[in-house]
Amino acid sequence: MTDPTIRLDPMSRVALLVLAGVAGFTALKLAEDIFAPLCLALVAGIILSPLADTLERRLRLPPMSVAAALPMLGIIAVGALAFAVEPLVGRMVDQWPTIRWELRGVVNDFRGFVQNVGQVGDEVQRALGGTGNGNDAEAAAPSVPSLTDALFVAPRVAAQILIFIAALFFFLLTRADIYAWMARHAGQRLGGEALLTRIRTAERLVAHYFMTISLINAGLGIALAIALGVLGMPGAIAWGAGAALLNFVLYVGPATMVAGLLLGGLIAFDGWTSIFPAVIYLVLNGIESQVVTPTFVGRRIAVNPLAIFVSLVFWLWFWGPLGGVIAIPVLVIVLAMLDVFDDPIPPADEPPPPCPETGRDRLRS
Repeated sequence: MTDPTIRLDPMSRVALLVLAGVAGFTALKLAEDIFAPLCLALVAGIILSPLADTLERRLRLPPMSVAAALPMLGIIAVGALAFAVEPLVGRMVDQWPTIRWELRGVVNDFRGFVQNVGQVGDEVQRALGGTGNGNDAEAAAPSVPSLTDALFVAPRVAAQILIFIAALFFFLLTRADIYAWMARHAGQRLGGEALLTRIRTAERLVAHYFMTISLINAGLGIALAIALGVLGMPGAIAWGAGAALLNFVLYVGPATMVAGLLLGGLIAFDGWTSIFPAVIYLVLNGIESQVVTPTFVGRRIAVNPLAIFVSLVFWLWFWGPLGGVIAIPVLVIVLAMLDVFDDPIPPADEPPPPCPETGRDRLRS
C-alpha cells in the first residue's frame, strides 16, 4: 500500500509560506481600520499586563474592575492632555495669518531659486536640440481638506477608538485564558510550558521596554518644557507633553515636533530667535536618542539596530504613525517568542536567577 500522506518538498513549503504571508499582510492592509486598532489594543494590553497583575494580586481587585479601570484611566489622561494643549492650538489658529505671511516669504525665495534652476535646464535643453517647457506647466496646488471631508472621517476614527477600547478591555480580562489556549494548541513541538514561558517573557520584556521608554520620554518632555519656559515660549508645558508623546513614534514624532516648534517660534519670536525652540529640541532629542536611550534600554533589551530600523520602516509604511507606535513592541514580542534573548527578565515576584560565572544575581537582556 502506498502512503496517502502528501509530502511537499522544501521549496514548495517555502513557496506556500511566502504566499500565505503575502495573503495575510494583504488582508491586514485592506482591513486596516479593523486590524490596526486591534493590534494596538493587544500591544497596549501586553504593556499593561504587569500593572494589571499587580492590582489583582496586591490590591485584591476583581479582574473585571481592573480591565475596565485601566482603559478609563487612559481616556482620562488623553482628555487631560487635550485640555492642556487646547490653548496652544487656539493660539496657533489665531496666529495662522501671521504664520502664512512669514512662510510666504520663505516659499517665494525657494520658488525663485527653483525657477532659476529650471531656466538653466531649459537653456541646456534648447542647446541640445530640445524644446524647453519647464515654465509653461504650473504645479497643481494641493487640495485642502474641507469640513465635509472631516465629517466623513470622524465616524471612522470613532469606530477605531471604540474597537481599541473594547479589544483592550477583553484582552486584559481574558489574557490568562488566551495564553493557556495558545500553550495547549500551539505548543505541541515546543511544549506547552515552554511556550507559555516564552509568552510571559515577551510580556515582561515589552512592559519593561515601554516603562523605560516612558520614563525617558517624560524626562525629555520635562527638560524641553523647562528650556522653553526659560526662553519665554508660550505653552511650554504643552510643548513638553507633546514632545513626550510624539517621541514614542521614532523619526516621525521628532520631525513633527521640529515642524511644530518652527511654526511656534515664528509666532512667539522675531528674526533668528524664532528657530531657537526647534534647535533646543533637536539638542535635547539628540542627547536622548544617542546617550540616554542606548544606556538604559540597552541594559534591558539588546536588539540589532538594523532590525529596529527595518521594523520601523515597514510598519510606518504599512499602517502609518500607528504602525510606528507598535513597531518596536511587535519586534520585541517576535524576538522573545523566538527565544533570541539569552536571560529573560524574571517576574516581579520572583528573584533573578544566579549568574553561573559569579554566583551573583544579574539581569541581562
